[in-house]
Amino acid sequence: MVASKVAYRKELIMAHVKMYTTAYCPYCNNAERLLTNKGVKEIDKIRVDLEPALRIEMMEKTGRRTVPQIYIDDQHIGGFDDLRALDLAGGLEPLLFKNIP
Repeated sequence: MVASKVAYRKELIMAHVKMYTTAYCPYCNNAERLLTNKGVKEIDKIRVDLEPALRIEMMEKTGRRTVPQIYIDDQHIGGFDDLRALDLAGGLEPLLFKNIP
């Protein structure tokens, strides 16, 4: 069953994943681990602890102050708890993997 899932994914294109994060954030690490386990190879990490303007940008876009804040393509997912709930509901993989036209 696992082999068929991997073969199926070869015919799909990976969505762009962006995550607002900080250097030490257990929820950010958990989100990255979950995404990696789902097959995400690259996460565009935006370190808000290094640049205050990026934290302001994050808060304006999301209305939230905490990290991580995760986007899949242009869709705001929320934090780790939101990502995990989406995964448990079966909605994460359809967002991550798109059919190649």
